Amino acid sequence: MNLGVEGETFRVGIERVHQEEDTAKNIHAGESGRIAGSLYSLIDFNRSGTPLVEIVTKPEIDSPQVARAFLNKLKNTLLYLDVSDCNMEEGSLRCDANVSVRPEGTLELGVKTELKNMNSFRYIERALTQEIARQIDLLQNGERVVQQTVHFDVASGEISALRSQEFAHDYRYFPEPDLVPLIATADFVDEVRVELPELPEARDGRYMETLGLPEYDAEVLTSSRELANYYERCLEHFGDAKMVSNWVMGELLGYLNSAGQELADFRVEPEQLAELLKLITGGSINTGVGKEVFAEMCATGKPASGIIETRGLTQISDESELDALIDKAIVGNPVQVEQYRSGKEQVIGFFVGQVMKATQGRANPKVVNELLKKKLAG
Repeated sequence: MNLGVEGETFRVGIERVHQEEDTAKNIHAGESGRIAGSLYSLIDFNRSGTPLVEIVTKPEIDSPQVARAFLNKLKNTLLYLDVSDCNMEEGSLRCDANVSVRPEGTLELGVKTELKNMNSFRYIERALTQEIARQIDLLQNGERVVQQTVHFDVASGEISALRSQEFAHDYRYFPEPDLVPLIATADFVDEVRVELPELPEARDGRYMETLGLPEYDAEVLTSSRELANYYERCLEHFGDAKMVSNWVMGELLGYLNSAGQELADFRVEPEQLAELLKLITGGSINTGVGKEVFAEMCATGKPASGIIETRGLTQISDESELDALIDKAIVGNPVQVEQYRSGKEQVIGFFVGQVMKATQGRANPKVVNELLKKKLAG
């Protein structure tokens, strides 16, 4: 799997993928879990016996940042394939991270520890950073790293030992005698490949090559299958790929983040966003008013045209209507007029602002700019 992290490209290989059954989970109570003065442990059987797939990577991940990027890409791929909801809080996706350090320039892997059942990519990155630092500190002080399972305390940021860990042969793995080998023929592989959906990396490349989107836009849009689908449905009704991208990444994601919503709960359909963008490019409203209308669409689910009509937000492009407002702005601001005529052309933005304020943002800025330049030139 190829990853882009901070401008560099990394490749992480897969060692194996195998099927297991989930087991019961031990919950060990601390001091706060005393009953009649005794410590105790609980066993959670909720997921016991549930089939799971374990994906083991090659020892090629050399930083917490690459680990997090790999997990994000793996999760996104699984979501695109629709094989899991990848809900980490509910246990649909978990991560065990083996960590070891070695002197720079050497090839032999050091003694490893294992961070078990982490359920947040952010916490995994923090835990790896902390465990790497702990192991380096031990070795630099002449101590040794013990092979064991360790726990990362999210609140304190501390690493603590849970239990000593056996080597692989100590687990006494053996093949399941009731399961015969499954031979995947070339025809079967080809059949499965044809049925696969377009995966994030392929979709990302298509957005850049076919739609001409920048790499950043393509990565953001394909980071979620639902978001990419929304984007493409919008494009079916409004063909400006970059403008749609800007609004989806800016206004749409901004609203979801501020409202704490998921795209599934979003009230504005792709067709409705496309209608709004058509009204902006067609000159019915300007971009500023468009953002105001979009906010109301998000809150009410109403179409853009209805909101514009009800609130009287149609853009003013009639020169005769704008003339009087421009004249008023020029007469009322002689200092700025003199500045503009002495060469400070950026002052025209001040006059545009005055007209926009007088029309509550409804004036067509392009028409206003053209009229101002004519009048100020005299």
